[in-house]
Amino acid sequence: MTFDPRALLAESRLGVLATIKASGVPQLSPVTPYYDRAAERIYVSMTEGRAKTANLRRDPRAALEVTSADGWAWATAEGPVTLTGPGADPHGPEVEALVDYYRAAAGEHPDWDEYRSVMVSDRRVLMVMTVEKVYGEKIR
Repeated sequence: MTFDPRALLAESRLGVLATIKASGVPQLSPVTPYYDRAAERIYVSMTEGRAKTANLRRDPRAALEVTSADGWAWATAEGPVTLTGPGADPHGPEVEALVDYYRAAAGEHPDWDEYRSVMVSDRRVLMVMTVEKVYGEKIR
């Protein structure tokens, strides 16, 4: 059976996002990605003011690596990113983008008003990576 790194990306809910610091050195952050295989896009909710967000505002290139639960397979996606948000209005387009992301990744939230409020107060930003390259390997 052939290893499909896109399948591993699609099933993984924990990954490491690599962005580029001003010095050119990689900066790594654990994230909770959602990969839309049909659209070839990866979504991550992040907070304004964090290193990864600042890095992506300066240089919108990133890579995301995920590993299988047993550690014997890995997949990496690379591509340019766009950032949406943070939003000041719980019903504005920035928060709506985060609602759409949540629905796709996790389904319905038990309290959308609370979710929207937290997205504004936490200054959440939605990262969307357009996947240009995927590679990986299954070792065993």
